Amino acid sequence: MGMTMSQKILAAHAGLASVKAGQLIDAELDMVLGNDITSPVAVKEFEKAGFTCIQCPARVSMVMDHFTPNKDIKAAEQVKTVRNFANKYGVENFFDVGRMGIEHALLPEQGLVGAGDLVIGADSHTCTYGALGAFSTGVGSTDMAAGMMSNRCWFKVPAAIKFVLKNKPAKNICGKDIILHIIGLIGVDGALYKSMEFVGDGVRYLSIDDRFTICNMAIEAGAKNGIFPVDDVTRAYLEGRFKREIRAFEADPDAEYERTIEVDLSALKPTVAFPHLPENTRTPEAWGEVKIDQVVIGSCTNGHISDLRIAADILRGKHVAKGVRCIIIPATNTIWKQAMHEGLFDVFIDAGAVVSTPTCGPCLGGHMGILAAGERAVATTNRNFVGRMGHVDSEVYLASPYVAAASAVAGKLATPDEI
Repeated sequence: MGMTMSQKILAAHAGLASVKAGQLIDAELDMVLGNDITSPVAVKEFEKAGFTCIQCPARVSMVMDHFTPNKDIKAAEQVKTVRNFANKYGVENFFDVGRMGIEHALLPEQGLVGAGDLVIGADSHTCTYGALGAFSTGVGSTDMAAGMMSNRCWFKVPAAIKFVLKNKPAKNICGKDIILHIIGLIGVDGALYKSMEFVGDGVRYLSIDDRFTICNMAIEAGAKNGIFPVDDVTRAYLEGRFKREIRAFEADPDAEYERTIEVDLSALKPTVAFPHLPENTRTPEAWGEVKIDQVVIGSCTNGHISDLRIAADILRGKHVAKGVRCIIIPATNTIWKQAMHEGLFDVFIDAGAVVSTPTCGPCLGGHMGILAAGERAVATTNRNFVGRMGHVDSEVYLASPYVAAASAVAGKLATPDEI
């Protein structure tokens, strides 16, 4: 029996001719990632275990993105712990204020992850890098510590589900609608510890940012990872950016999949996940009247330049509804600068929105947009669990930048055609 894309990457990094679902392997890593929440725990475990060196400092990245700029004393102490550790052990890829970005947008942008890589990160949305044809997955902080020490990690080889994406997406449909539709279809445990492999003629219509968004939310279906094949879109993104050799792995014709699911992209409608699970999806005819208090456009899911351009196109010449707070968060400093030079900030500010420095901020209820009791937010983020963005009696509606920007203008859940 042949192997899937994910299985081929795992086999190559384990030095094996082949692997199969359920097999336990020990594999070499291309990158180990942590942030300002998970890295301090990994540092503690690293020191408690008596480790005295990092096996390969160039293959460790620490990104201070969740609570930065530091929101309080505890956040400042966490970052100080990581900063001291990075200085002590020569971690080259330490990112702090002034050299900033949300980790899952920053690492691809900086060329630190790419096609054929095997990546672990002490953050569940590390699965984002599958957009580039990498096997990337979230782990715990103890695994991060062991990965820094050995540059290796244990894996159980996952089974896979094939998603065949067909046709060109309809108007105002992007990667967020696609992945929300899929999660609504299979549920938050529909791909539990499995690879979600995306193929089909519809893939060629998806930008690299669409693919980042789709793989980012594979974890919201319970998946071990999400992955796209390496094509011309991938190579164009990696060219002149990726610091290692591009390794493209294709699934064998006889690769085994537990399920094959076809998705007609041309038939999709704007899709929103209602509280309090990403699987609770609805299309416009089932939305009803949902008044809102806040809109957040950004995060590792939808803080890319294409997302900001979508929002600006909708907000241009319009104004955010009275009583609605609209917060725009570019995912990296590079995206921030690009948006500024393109004049997008003028559009946002003239429309009554605010623009933040890159940060995870409100996505996890950290800062820069916490909700009070009874408040509702439309957000381009990836989770809408109870209390995710603030008070336990608040609500988060997950949406595309098209819907988020339109909702900011309408003061309620809306599509661009409604404003």
